[in-house]
Order: sequence, then C-alpha cells, then structure tokens
Amino acid sequence: MNFYVSLIPGSRIISVKRHGAEGPGPAGSVLLASFSLGGLTVKCSDSFVHHEFTFTPSISMFITCRTEDEIDHLAKELGVAGKFLMPLNNYGFSRKFAWVNDRFGVSWQLNLE
Repeated sequence: MNFYVSLIPGSRIISVKRHGAEGPGPAGSVLLASFSLGGLTVKCSDSFVHHEFTFTPSISMFITCRTEDEIDHLAKELGVAGKFLMPLNNYGFSRKFAWVNDRFGVSWQLNLE
C-alpha cells in the first residue's frame, strides 16, 4: 500500500485497521485497509490463511500515463524485483506500453496516452 501510494500521483492511504494481540491474525498485520490510487479506491488485507493460489495477470491495474517520464518511472519502479510480461515498448496498439508483475505479484499494465 505504501509503495503504490508513493508511486502514483494523487494517491493516499484512507484507513488502516490492524489485528491486535487477540488475533485472529498476527498482531499488527492488516485486518482491512483502503487506499486511493489516483482516485480509485482499493481495499486490501493481510491474509494469515495459507491459500493454494496467488495473484495472476488475468486481473491488472491499468494506468494511462500522460508523459514518457511518468511511464518510464512507473515501469522501472514496478519492475524492481518483479517480472515483465511485456517490457516497455511500442507494440502497435500503443506507442509505449508495459505489462509487469511487481514484487508483490500484482499485475500492472502501463500505457502512454
């Protein structure tokens, strides 16, 4: 949450509720939080339950960037310890586009306006 808010202009943390010592999750982990990414409200939590699934790129956050500096910066930062599915390039449908799974496994599609 902090990472995304630091990258996307006009973003902020709205609320954070954490587990206490009584649980059921580890004390201090996020029970429920919400944050705004450039006007889009996102809700999240730390799951203490082990799941057999992870994030997939079938759902992505899509950002339309206004400048080349913006798309270059986002692609670079989201790509740190992540994996590019489509590196920043001209793919015909867009003069500059990238698709990246970030270090947390969240999928991002970045497009230059």
